[in-house]
Amino acid sequence: MSSMTFGQKKFTPTAPDKGSFPLDHDGLCRKLMVKYMKCLHTNKNDNSVCREVAKEYLGCRMENNLMHKEDWSKLGFSDLEKKSS
Repeated sequence: MSSMTFGQKKFTPTAPDKGSFPLDHDGLCRKLMVKYMKCLHTNKNDNSVCREVAKEYLGCRMENNLMHKEDWSKLGFSDLEKKSS
């Protein structure tokens, strides 16, 4: 028995707004990812405490072309950008 009915529109998937991103198969940013995950675990998944580590991790991904380079303000780190300047 077919699950399609007549008159039903066919589903066409669309890409995410920021596009897809490659996985870190070579482990270029693995140490920072583990550091971030440990920070989350230590702080009961409160990501606001781990924002600086998250920024380091995303910076590593951008430097190694694992994600598109974006301004820190677009990624929600404008307050940390002012701190580090």
